Amino acid sequence: MATVKTYRDLEVWQKAMAFVEDVYKTVRTFPREEQYGLSDQIRRAAVSIPSNIAEGFGRDSNAEFLRFLSIARGSLYEVSTQLEIAHRIGFLPSRTGLYPQIVSIGKMLNTLRRRLIDSPKRPVKPTN
Repeated sequence: MATVKTYRDLEVWQKAMAFVEDVYKTVRTFPREEQYGLSDQIRRAAVSIPSNIAEGFGRDSNAEFLRFLSIARGSLYEVSTQLEIAHRIGFLPSRTGLYPQIVSIGKMLNTLRRRLIDSPKRPVKPTN
């Protein structure tokens, strides 16, 4: 693994940020009346993913980082469910390219969580 100095160096954070951009592009296609409904919920849950990765990275211990990674994973599942709802009610005519991103980010979050659990020392540590 390359040297990780900030959360921005984490590939999972980078992919989560790209995912947020894609989510915003996707929900723009929803009906106008959904601007403050499902589309808003999807956007907020998506933003929560990289935000929690970053916040957890800035915490002092593996245990705290793990907690925030779990929250990020929960937000990922939330977005997945909300996109499924959008598909079922006709806002998304087909499965979008977001689903492979969800799978990829989920795997990366699980891998990072395992590394933190298995390591007696924090493998990634914020520096000043």
